[in-house]
Amino acid sequence: MATLSRPVFLFCCLCGLASFSLAQSSSNGIAAVVNGNVITRSEVREAVNAQEQMLRFQYQNDPTVLQRELTNLRATALDSLVDRELVLAEFKRLGAQLKAQWVDDDINSIIRESFKGDRDAFVKELAGSGMTLKKFREMREKMMIVQAMRGKVGASNVPATPREVEDYYKKNIDKWREGGVIKISTITLPKFTGSESTPEKQRKLAEELRRKVVGGGDFATIARTYSQDSHAENGGAWDWMPRDQMKPSIATVAFELKAGSVSHVLEEEGAYIIIACDAVKHGNAKPLSEVREEVERLISSDKSKTVLDKWMDGLRKRAVIKTYGW
Repeated sequence: MATLSRPVFLFCCLCGLASFSLAQSSSNGIAAVVNGNVITRSEVREAVNAQEQMLRFQYQNDPTVLQRELTNLRATALDSLVDRELVLAEFKRLGAQLKAQWVDDDINSIIRESFKGDRDAFVKELAGSGMTLKKFREMREKMMIVQAMRGKVGASNVPATPREVEDYYKKNIDKWREGGVIKISTITLPKFTGSESTPEKQRKLAEELRRKVVGGGDFATIARTYSQDSHAENGGAWDWMPRDQMKPSIATVAFELKAGSVSHVLEEEGAYIIIACDAVKHGNAKPLSEVREEVERLISSDKSKTVLDKWMDGLRKRAVIKTYGW
């Protein structure tokens, strides 16, 4: 197993469940109250900050995915902490227990894999992040409880039937296609265009242009007016391109589009890009016999998500939840 660098390991451990000590000051602000338990705004911000660092490391070579994940993280941060409190309360209601030894083994594994067994270095790293070993242990225990509860609930679904496998494969056959060519048009806005421009302003402009296109505006006209790539004079139009000759982050988005549809605003290195799919010819798909196990796993994952969503909905309906934003 690859060993993460020390600055990164902590974010891996906190991802999804980061929360720090609950401030008692009223100036801290309350983000939510779940069955009487308070979630402060600083808790949410600190959770987001910790997870953002992890995402930036994880997707450092794929800015488009990074931007999507960051946006989703910020939009769901408070809901995620609320859900965590609900799961922990359900665990307590059931009278379940997590053996202390399991938490100790988990932390010892982190020390062994990320600090070569040096416990003092581990504690020093925690202190540098403003956290005590006791607090870190509490957080890891909560994470393990949530993972165990979700795993138990999600594992209750039945295996995929042959009919389900065939239907899923036919519906999602593009997942297993190889090759293919596509004809696209693009609108490209650089993040920096001068002293009066900023990436934020350029992204806002890109979103505005996309809304105009989706609302019926002529893509080619808008591209000629605003786009700043080598295809702007042609209304943003490109020649046919094989998938394997395109930048992977662009190809992934482009080949998911249907002819006549428009992508969201992509964030690439130094620019914001809007893609319109003019025409697409997909390559041949792998036969079901070669991907059956993968299809079964995907169906199982979908079923687990459905079961988990229903379970969480039930917990929310039985709870007293007040949210105030963060």
